[in-house]
Amino acid sequence: MFARFVWSSIVVLGALLPAGVLAQAIPAKITIVVFGPPSLGAFLPPIIKANKLDAAHGLDITFVERPPDAYVSQFNSGEFQLGGSASVLTLAVARNRGVPVTFLFNLYDFWGALVTTNDSVKTVKDLAGKQIAAARVTTNFAMIDWFARRQGFDLSKAKVVNTAPPGLMSYAMAERADAVQLWEPAYTQLIAKKPTVRTLDLDMPRQWREFAGGDSIPYLGVAAQEAWVKQNAALVQPLFSAYKAAAEWVRKNPAKAAALILPKASSADQAAIKTLIENNDRLGLNVTGAASVRNEIEAVFRAGVSTKYLDKIPDAGVIYAAPLK
Repeated sequence: MFARFVWSSIVVLGALLPAGVLAQAIPAKITIVVFGPPSLGAFLPPIIKANKLDAAHGLDITFVERPPDAYVSQFNSGEFQLGGSASVLTLAVARNRGVPVTFLFNLYDFWGALVTTNDSVKTVKDLAGKQIAAARVTTNFAMIDWFARRQGFDLSKAKVVNTAPPGLMSYAMAERADAVQLWEPAYTQLIAKKPTVRTLDLDMPRQWREFAGGDSIPYLGVAAQEAWVKQNAALVQPLFSAYKAAAEWVRKNPAKAAALILPKASSADQAAIKTLIENNDRLGLNVTGAASVRNEIEAVFRAGVSTKYLDKIPDAGVIYAAPLK
């Protein structure tokens, strides 16, 4: 009797509460698939959860980790409606194949490198006929290829050994190739362990400014299936706000952030990540709505077409049109 009375009171109270207040009391559950660490997509999830930044914005986010190949297949199939390791070029490929996905907001601008310990390799052009270890299927490699071509060298003139991203560090440490493709956070961890490694100059800032007319190269962010967006349009802004708050917290607390991002890493690796966060030149943390960088994203698409990574520019729907703040 008493239990029925209490339940009836709760139901009545719920009916009297404004809808907005009730929504805030019940966080919206969201599942987001991301790459596992070490990866850029794995940087902000532990920050969001440790600081309850999802709950602060009315969300309850579950992050699910997958290796790159599984991530792409499971996100594109719709098994996961949201992806937090979404490369703009990968989305463009999917969109061109009829997969209804859209880029909601950017998290990181592009940065990548070719590193070497071979004394005979001074410039990118010196890699002709030599061996490069690379994750060839990644969009990072596609962009490095584009920058190399801007300097007159097509990476197809080298012997590219394709390997999964986790294997690249091993190639560089063991000097098993004349050059190795790397990006963050693996690059920072390599330099900390092997400071004798040299980074080949790809002249990225100048080349991109000349091509695109700006400095930003939108690269990796959060994307969604269009069906999810239509059903959950009101959740996009809170999701963006949670990620933006995480990025701001990371910038203000680099040491604590490094410990959360790589909890099992050595103190030296955590110190390297702290330094990476502090200067941000290579990390490229830049949380911004896709609509506000549409021109820059379209420049990335043009670069992809020029190297035949894309067969065409995707339709406008690949970029989420609503402004986010």
